[in-house]
Amino acid sequence: MSTWKRDFASGLIVLAPLLVLLLVLQWIYQYIASIPLIEELQPAIIPTPLEPVSRVIIALAVFATGVLAVGYFMRTTLGRLAESTVDGAINRIPALRVVYNASKLAIETAVSGTDELQSPVYIETWPGIRMTAFRTGKKTRDGKIVLFMPTAPNITTGFVIEVEPEKIEETGETVEEGMTRVLSAGFAESAHQVPVEEESAPEGATGRPGGVGGVRTDGTPGESERRSTDGGSDGAGGGD
Repeated sequence: MSTWKRDFASGLIVLAPLLVLLLVLQWIYQYIASIPLIEELQPAIIPTPLEPVSRVIIALAVFATGVLAVGYFMRTTLGRLAESTVDGAINRIPALRVVYNASKLAIETAVSGTDELQSPVYIETWPGIRMTAFRTGKKTRDGKIVLFMPTAPNITTGFVIEVEPEKIEETGETVEEGMTRVLSAGFAESAHQVPVEEESAPEGATGRPGGVGGVRTDGTPGESERRSTDGGSDGAGGGD
């Protein structure tokens, strides 16, 4: 890869995630600031230029208060009964229960505090080939480790696999490093990877790249072989 292409790719890798993050934050800011309830709770003494900022602060405060209130309510017997009732009602709806249970499981996985949860590991899927998977913190009844192997670059899809503990190899990476490698389809640089250098042509070899032993990959003769063939024909013709 030429120097300017490498510099452009490096700059794009740095700027593209930042731009996406700014767009997401802008959308969240505009959505929260436009909630009608927030405008009613906003004090009249707030200056007009600071109204959008105060709306976001009030919205976050209301949301945090609501979450804490529901969490405290869930500690009671009545709260657990209400949760069981809501779960049972939603699980009777065929399409909605899939989304509800998946999102609930994702939140439970994200906020749980186990050390090994989601840590990246290697598994050998075929002889000599290994792939990256992530621990889920779960085990089967027969002692196998439950892993999630995401696809690249879309990590929202993948495979749930059950593997024997001795067949798992630790990567020594953080979750962020493992996710970055999968999301970038292997192009992102990592402390555990080294760039692959292009092999230099053997000494005395001529012809265009892509030829092996003077023969191109499509089976046609390369330049060096053509020269030798032409020279042999000339020599044969001269002898005649």
